[in-house]
Amino acid sequence: MSNHVHVIARSEANDLSGTIRDMKKHTSKKLFESVQQNTESRRGWMTWLFTSVAKSSNEHKNFQVWQGGNNAELLETNLFYDQKLNYIHQNPVRAGVVNEPHEYRLSSAIDYVGGKGLLKIKFLE
Repeated sequence: MSNHVHVIARSEANDLSGTIRDMKKHTSKKLFESVQQNTESRRGWMTWLFTSVAKSSNEHKNFQVWQGGNNAELLETNLFYDQKLNYIHQNPVRAGVVNEPHEYRLSSAIDYVGGKGLLKIKFLE
């Protein structure tokens, strides 16, 4: 989806909050740098947006890409895991972006029907 991301992740250090924080920090820097280097017509608007949001934040000095916080949920049962994975895969279908989950280029759904997606995934056991 173009305005948010869903992930199923685990932290090797048992610190999922820290892992998400570090992922947001790293990707926000890379995304902001990419916007600055791109000659795309929305560069000015996106720069203004990211810097404006940071001005109203006590945590960010120059820019803010990600919304604060996260909605982490512990996947304790296979049923709950399957529900969340299905929700994630159906998200672009519900939004009307694609007809089938595996058609969404940025989804892992293709990996679950025998194809290969953009990112390497590890199937949970």
